[in-house]
Amino acid sequence: MKRASGVASRGSALRRVGRILLLATAGFLIGSVLLVTVYRVVPPPVTPLMLIRAVEGYGMTKSWRPLDEISPTLMHAVMAGEDAKFCEHRGFDWEAIDEAWRRYRRGEGKLRGASTISMQTAKNVFLWPGRDWIRKGFEAYFTVLIELVWGKRRIIETYLNVVEWGPGLYGAAAASQFYFHKPPSALSAEEAARLAAILPDPLKWSASRPDRYVAERAATIRANLPDLPLKTLACRDLNER
Repeated sequence: MKRASGVASRGSALRRVGRILLLATAGFLIGSVLLVTVYRVVPPPVTPLMLIRAVEGYGMTKSWRPLDEISPTLMHAVMAGEDAKFCEHRGFDWEAIDEAWRRYRRGEGKLRGASTISMQTAKNVFLWPGRDWIRKGFEAYFTVLIELVWGKRRIIETYLNVVEWGPGLYGAAAASQFYFHKPPSALSAEEAARLAAILPDPLKWSASRPDRYVAERAATIRANLPDLPLKTLACRDLNER
């Protein structure tokens, strides 16, 4: 009798755990969809990275600007530097992912690269920094959501407003004012290319005082601008002003 009672007790406990997990999963799914839907029209007030950097002592300077008030040249330069196929994929560049995986399997460093602007936006807005597989799984989930709910225009607009561009600097408005003392709508092609060039390591590199590597990277970005595939169905509304 005692053994049967113990088995029944364990079974009851497992069912309770199962119900809790089911409710937690349902709550997360509903909450995440609602949050993504809200951010389709409302600017994200803060991101996890902003809070982490603030705790680290970097401060927080940001000012949201609609896409109409950001130079198209900056938008295109960021695409050329970070994700040239932004207008062709649906969130994931599978060719780049496959190549990154092949390099990793060959032992050529850590698994990195192949992160699209959509993936970076999902990470920046909703998640913590890091390279663990749990975070990458959430990143893939939110990437699918924003591609479905937001579309390309909202994704690039959000990216340009929340991405880290220097110590305590977030978004095109703060970056263009800090580095070039002008609004993001007034950036020249060279200035836009420099801003795009420092995105991989904004805490180390400067757009106003570029070292040789940043200058060369900016030149490459400018050279690649004419090859961007902008006239796709997914990006048909990007040039609307």
